[in-house]
Amino acid sequence: MKIILGLVILAILFGVGLTLGSQNDQLIHVNYLLAQGDFRLSSLLAVVFVAGFLLGWLVFGLVMLRLKMNNSGLRKKVERQHRELEELRALPVKD
Repeated sequence: MKIILGLVILAILFGVGLTLGSQNDQLIHVNYLLAQGDFRLSSLLAVVFVAGFLLGWLVFGLVMLRLKMNNSGLRKKVERQHRELEELRALPVKD
């Protein structure tokens, strides 16, 4: 349910951005690392927004993957320690 709500909000924001961007046809001159060019402001903002969104999801995905791997290792360690503890409890007590 949260995912659907998030996608609906994202779609609404994207629609608002398209509506506002279509009204902004101003040309701007951009000097970037290897070249330069004239772009419409709305197109440039859309490209930068999408690139930032994708980069953010990539970083988020990598962090989540690392955390899940760490969590999996810790769960295995806890299970192993639990088995060892149960084996030690099962040993007879020497007087």
